[in-house]
Amino acid sequence: MALPRAAYHASRLGGLVAVAVLMGGCTDGGTTGGAATTPTSPEPSTSPSPTPMRSTDSPSPDPPAAVTVTVVGDIMLGRAVGTAAAAAGDPSAPLRPMAERLAAADITVGNLESTLSDEGVPRQGDDSFTAPPAVLGGLADAGFDVLSLANNHAGDYGREALRATVDRFAGSGIEPVGAGSDRQAAWQPVVVERRGVRVGFLAFNAIGETWRAGPDSAGAASLHMQPRTGAIVPAELGRLAARVRRLAGRTDVTIVVPHWGDQYTHEPVLDQRLVGRRLLDAGATVVLGGHPHWVQDVQRHRGRFVVHSLGNFVFDMDFMRETQEGFVLDLTFRDGRLVATRPTPYVIGPDFSPRPARGARARAILADVDGLALLP
Repeated sequence: MALPRAAYHASRLGGLVAVAVLMGGCTDGGTTGGAATTPTSPEPSTSPSPTPMRSTDSPSPDPPAAVTVTVVGDIMLGRAVGTAAAAAGDPSAPLRPMAERLAAADITVGNLESTLSDEGVPRQGDDSFTAPPAVLGGLADAGFDVLSLANNHAGDYGREALRATVDRFAGSGIEPVGAGSDRQAAWQPVVVERRGVRVGFLAFNAIGETWRAGPDSAGAASLHMQPRTGAIVPAELGRLAARVRRLAGRTDVTIVVPHWGDQYTHEPVLDQRLVGRRLLDAGATVVLGGHPHWVQDVQRHRGRFVVHSLGNFVFDMDFMRETQEGFVLDLTFRDGRLVATRPTPYVIGPDFSPRPARGARARAILADVDGLALLP
């Protein structure tokens, strides 16, 4: 079991509290040493003391701090995953093999595709996903700081269960984003600060099934998009772009997490590319998508990037190879720019735990991500 990382506290805009911590897991540090020596006293000199040289150089400013964000795809801890975890006596068992790897980042982010309450009627039959609230402890141990609830399963057990799910994050050290008790709460961004660098997150669901949050009703932050919820509504997309622009004006790095696209394909639909460009133009530093259950392309636009899908991270879709594959993506930001990335491909095993892939299998997973080489 991975040890909990140093306490990080994320907060919503307007109530930000930052805790500076040492960055772990980005580079290996080392020290060198040798035997101590005793200095000898110099002979006195009769020469006049040299006149000190005057320097006109200004002190060199400290380089901008680097922050690493680690992102994973869809996390589903119910159904067969939950049954296997219960049999193991640990509701978070599927997270354990990669927990230490994830917790090494400054900020760790994923999409939680399970409710944490079954206090309602399942709305999607056998595809209704719920997990025990105890999984929050394992998610925190794995270093998760932000989890998106803007997906088509956050509402699987009704509005009251959705409200209960959001409420259960309180005190966990993890901030939910993309769903809430009303529209204002659902669209509220999350800002996490590390070493003076503010990273903002905004999430939305374009798949439907979970209710759209209303003025006085619980649901997800939502957007109309093909192939599931209809044609793009220009005014609605304009409001989303304005939200991104406002967030970018108050943060150093802005990350948008959409739930979009078509299932079981490596190819993004046209609307993903159109909306992705609009989000980057509005000020998003990077867009990191989910829902297709397969890995999808990387898109570059004006020096910024959309990663359309990272694939499943924990899921019980063991009926095809592609749904059991994905990649963890480490992103390093410096001075507001994405300066380095590291993809780590993995395979979900019979116990529903992802483990790093090796050799030909690892190369084959990454080969399915068209445009991956575009990333820095």
